[in-house]
Amino acid sequence: MNTPSLLILPGDGIGAEVMAEVGRIIGWFGDRRDMQFDVSEDLVGGAAYDKHGVPLADSTMAKAQEVDAVLLGAVGGPKYDDLDFSVKPERGLLRLRKEMDLFSNLRPAQCFDALADFSSLKRDIVAGLDILIVRELTSGSYFGEPRGIHTENGMRVGINTQRYTEAEIARVARSAFELARRRSGKVCSMEKANVMESGILWRDVVTEIHQADYGDVELSHMYADNGAMQLVRAPKQFDVILTDNLFGDILSDCAAMLTGSLGMLPSASLGLPMENGRPKALYEPVHGSAPDITGQAKANPCACILSFAMALRYSFDMGDEATRLERAVEAVLADGVRTADLMQAGDTAPVSTTQMTDAIIAKLEGSL
Repeated sequence: MNTPSLLILPGDGIGAEVMAEVGRIIGWFGDRRDMQFDVSEDLVGGAAYDKHGVPLADSTMAKAQEVDAVLLGAVGGPKYDDLDFSVKPERGLLRLRKEMDLFSNLRPAQCFDALADFSSLKRDIVAGLDILIVRELTSGSYFGEPRGIHTENGMRVGINTQRYTEAEIARVARSAFELARRRSGKVCSMEKANVMESGILWRDVVTEIHQADYGDVELSHMYADNGAMQLVRAPKQFDVILTDNLFGDILSDCAAMLTGSLGMLPSASLGLPMENGRPKALYEPVHGSAPDITGQAKANPCACILSFAMALRYSFDMGDEATRLERAVEAVLADGVRTADLMQAGDTAPVSTTQMTDAIIAKLEGSL
């Protein structure tokens, strides 16, 4: 197979800072593990608007369709708040997701032991937590028609339609089952089949796919509201959670708070396989552009670095190397190395963005 290709889109705010650290990690794997990547870089979000007048140029979109994976930093900032909705920085990210047809959003919620006390829940509930939420990303109530705001009998009415086809449910279900096979072999599908017809169809299709092709994976069903409660009651009962776009948005943010810091959370959005067998893929940290700390060397690069680890695992079938990188991050945290967002009372002075990566690279060196 040809050298894996990566398109780097740093974006706005701290996106450029954390992506520079990912570049150092990529360089280490090239120099020390002989893992070469064909890396290119372009603009997205406000940075693209400043140069092209749009949040994603057509030429950049074309590059994203051609590469094996896209790594994105963050988009947005107060500078762009007054722009028309059609050209806001976030529209660049949404265009990538839509035109690449990235229907399977992967949001891991992993609580590193060294950060268990940062969670809003008790240590014994979250220590060792490692779950993966698979959210359908391109359909459901965020995209269904009809939608909008109109007037009926002199009163404004807001409408969003929850709509799913059998095929849309089936493909994200297969994604969740395949991912579960790489993990602990358990999928919990969450919907509201008790009050929503789309939920009934969701449960039916997921069950049919499971019975036909994934009998080796354990499948359970849960109403999404109960799922939210269970996430804060006993989150370690879950391995892979499969859910729709709306519930996935809510449940993944709920799960994010279990881990203690948004600065530690990566994500992946996957589509169908390309001709080379690799899925269309976009990887990005969950955190935003953090304009309040931009340029101050305070940004935590771990979420972006862990997003690259997800790319190693899911796009390039380099699971052992992904684990190597994840363990290096975990070891650094265990040593008490902290960026400003991870500080607690009694901690020593925080390290800078670059110093955090220095520590991770040192651990990678020690793993050889």
